Amino acid sequence: MRRQTTQARDGCGGFTLIEVLAALAIASVIILASTALIHNVALFFDRGTRGAADAERVVLAVERLAGDFGSARFVSRRTEDGSAAVAFTAEQATGERPARIVFVGTARAGSPSLADDDLISLAIEQDGEVERLVRRRAAWPGPRARFEDVTPQDPVVLIEGKLDISFVFGRVTPDGLAWYASWVGERVLPRYVRLMLRDRATGADLLGEADLVVRANAPAACGRADAALGCLAAPPVVQADMVDDERPVR
Repeated sequence: MRRQTTQARDGCGGFTLIEVLAALAIASVIILASTALIHNVALFFDRGTRGAADAERVVLAVERLAGDFGSARFVSRRTEDGSAAVAFTAEQATGERPARIVFVGTARAGSPSLADDDLISLAIEQDGEVERLVRRRAAWPGPRARFEDVTPQDPVVLIEGKLDISFVFGRVTPDGLAWYASWVGERVLPRYVRLMLRDRATGADLLGEADLVVRANAPAACGRADAALGCLAAPPVVQADMVDDERPVR
């Protein structure tokens, strides 16, 4: 009788099937909850890292643009009709041609030689919902060359995203500072270039008034071969001449 009681107790020492199923169900709930938590943490971490990387990229792009526009040369170029114009042009998008800014800048800081200058091209290119600001460059052959005869290479994407990217160009007029959406056929350089970035989904202005200074603002007389040092003391030229199809940006 004692032996049978011991055997009966030994048979009751494990888990029943219901207990095993209940344990598996609890473990599954814990695993699923932990997986969802880890996924959410990883997602928010990735978004934060990506946002910080995008912000840093925009800052670097603005620094690059500030250096490019700051090095713009006050040199002339030959246009398609053979007339002379300043080597700086900004055209809005037309058909399949993207909006583009082309100008001559100093390739190496402190280099006074035109042989070391670059033709710098900034194009706003559309790819579906994504806009890209792409920088290209090429060696500038000199004032006898036309922009159309030089093909910029080495594309670098400065900014990209679901953004609206645009530029406006500032000049001094008798009424003060005015802004224009294009700069074509001018004999003077713009005084400022403003980069505008807007989030396409929210319309938020991501940069505010990011004005980039064009530093080559000496009077045109200083570009003559017989120019003297006194030309720098001359009153600044009021940039009031406009091409017929230009309108100020309001």
